[in-house]
Amino acid sequence: MDLGIAGRKAIVCASSKGLGRACAEALAAAGCHVVINGRDTATLTATAEAIRAAGGAATAVAADVSTPEGQQRLVAACPDADILVNNNAGPPPASYTTLDRDKILRGVTQNMVTPIELVQALAPGMAERGFGRIVNITSASVLTPLEGLDLSSGARAGLTAFLAGVARQLAPRGVTVNHILPGAFATDRLTGIMRGAAEAAGRDAAAVARERAAAIPVGRFGEPDEFGKLCAFLCSAHAGYITGQNFLIDGGAFRAAF
Repeated sequence: MDLGIAGRKAIVCASSKGLGRACAEALAAAGCHVVINGRDTATLTATAEAIRAAGGAATAVAADVSTPEGQQRLVAACPDADILVNNNAGPPPASYTTLDRDKILRGVTQNMVTPIELVQALAPGMAERGFGRIVNITSASVLTPLEGLDLSSGARAGLTAFLAGVARQLAPRGVTVNHILPGAFATDRLTGIMRGAAEAAGRDAAAVARERAAAIPVGRFGEPDEFGKLCAFLCSAHAGYITGQNFLIDGGAFRAAF
């Protein structure tokens, strides 16, 4: 399917690896010029080179998107972005009893404040030009609690609620706002979480991974490429009637009829 976005400009945050990279690759394959971002210059450069080698166009901006300076660098690289994919690392798993004020504020800044600030910076231009796609990568934990991810879940749920009204304000101007809620995907973050859980339980990490995959109805972890293609469709010319929605992509792990 031709997504109808060839020539569009996209900013994809935290996209040097994992789900962010998969989104950048899918958008580049659809003909977008992607501005990718990460804190590790070597990893970011390698990702940009891989996108170009595949025939895509990519600009790399090494920065921490959680900081005002990092955001300014991203926006300066693409002030007239047609597409914004908000993504950022979440706080590490931790018991709610160990979270102090500084940790809580840092988590809320990463997963709620930062994407809101980028929407504020870029959405008015999208609305003025009559086209815009904003996709926020949140988490399945927005819908169902996961022990140890309380801070991440709360901040992402706050972002979802904040942008629910914003999505309706922007809709008449051709700008859509949607959220993708990933379950367990084969990424470095998932590997790290499972390794930590295995160490805490004194178990083999590979065995823990097999058990977790077996508990998912499809019997496996998601592939980042699957996630990226969903993101690209929500950014496409065909998705103009979809806004203010949450798309759960978790292999059926969240058991609900509605």
